[in-house]
Amino acid sequence: MELTPEMFEEEMSAALKTYDQCVVCLEKSPDECRDSLDSLLRKAIKAYNNRGEGLRHGLALDPQVTIILSQQEGTDRPLCGIYFNLYSPHKKRGLKPATSNR
Repeated sequence: MELTPEMFEEEMSAALKTYDQCVVCLEKSPDECRDSLDSLLRKAIKAYNNRGEGLRHGLALDPQVTIILSQQEGTDRPLCGIYFNLYSPHKKRGLKPATSNR
């Protein structure tokens, strides 16, 4: 079975609804989120189709979203998980080591 982004429209719609209602993101508008989901889904499909022997997943992500396609037994269509990553633009970077002036 050839995988296409259209096969996962239900999952995409649910993710966009959640994004619009619940996710606070300073870096993407809802339209930009849709574009990002489309791009990531295409990358996840490519990763899934080109996965190595014995591997069961195709994964694509950016700082805000992760999409994973997981092989399921008894069907050609993989499960599609769309996750919003916990991310803050205000996250503190690692502290610099203290230096001595001696």
